[in-house]
Amino acid sequence: MFRTTIRRLFCAGAFAIAFAAAGTAQAADKVKVGINNVVSDVVFHLGLERGIFAAEGLDVELIAFDSGPKMVAPLGAGQIDVGAGASSAGLYNAAARGINIKVVADKGSTPVHYDYMPLMVRKELVDSGKVKTIADLKGMRVGSVGPGAATNAKMAHLLAKAGLGYKDVNHTYIGYPQQIAAFTTGAIDAAISTEPSVTQAVNNGVAVRFVVDGYPNQQVAVLLYGGDFIAKRRDVAQRFMNAYVKSARIFNDATAGGKFDGKGADEVIKTIMRTTGLKDAELFKTMIPNGIDPDGKVDTQSMAEDLKFFTENGYLERPAKVSDVVDTSFAENTLKALGPYKAAQH
Repeated sequence: MFRTTIRRLFCAGAFAIAFAAAGTAQAADKVKVGINNVVSDVVFHLGLERGIFAAEGLDVELIAFDSGPKMVAPLGAGQIDVGAGASSAGLYNAAARGINIKVVADKGSTPVHYDYMPLMVRKELVDSGKVKTIADLKGMRVGSVGPGAATNAKMAHLLAKAGLGYKDVNHTYIGYPQQIAAFTTGAIDAAISTEPSVTQAVNNGVAVRFVVDGYPNQQVAVLLYGGDFIAKRRDVAQRFMNAYVKSARIFNDATAGGKFDGKGADEVIKTIMRTTGLKDAELFKTMIPNGIDPDGKVDTQSMAEDLKFFTENGYLERPAKVSDVVDTSFAENTLKALGPYKAAQH
């Protein structure tokens, strides 16, 4: 009788433990994240691969979009929770239309040595001496991904340094991957391009990095939260930020000094290649990584400068302020919990 009672108690206890474990597994909160399958998305993949999101009790699903703007409506409607977007005029116009999304952290920026979006000039023009300074670009054809892009603001910034206005060059709208072919055929003379297209163009001998670090700390790509995610699932949103910053710090360790040769770089490169389709590991020897602030901070000063450009060039549907689209509270809370980033030792 005693042994039977013990067995029953043991079985009941084992069942309770198994049930609790199952309940814990089921308790992971689902978070849907829009990505573009670009290099800077590596932070999300690192968080998944290394169990960083799971450790925060999150079940993260990555959903690929053709472009950042296509994430805006699903974010506003609560169909996805997090998005990888751009600091562009479209962000402010979305807010003007009542789409509730917020910039909550850095995803791609250009601190010194991390200018992954330099000014490229057709090699033939540089070799011939036709283009020696930015001022020589006057009247030439400049590639751009589209109106209201952060790269346009950067181009205007660089032109202004040379005493030129934004309209002193001819703008041709063309995507980053297509810019390599456009340099080859002479369809464009210059462009603010992005990695890995930059390195591919250099390696192909069709363009050169003409100005690097010409606009330090520009906020180019951003991490976006949907309004419902912020208002209705704030604890989940905070845990996501905690994991995101931890993953960003791994990326910073691997790209110390603006090169893919820091701590754990080989593994980070493998993740980038696996998730972007890049097949040439040699690219990473000269490719410049994008910056991602290891504390999640957003450079609101550069956003304000770019907003001025969007406003002056008629890209906005109504007057706007940076504060209309930025919420730094999640990154600030994470910084309090984790403390400031400490660079890894090689």
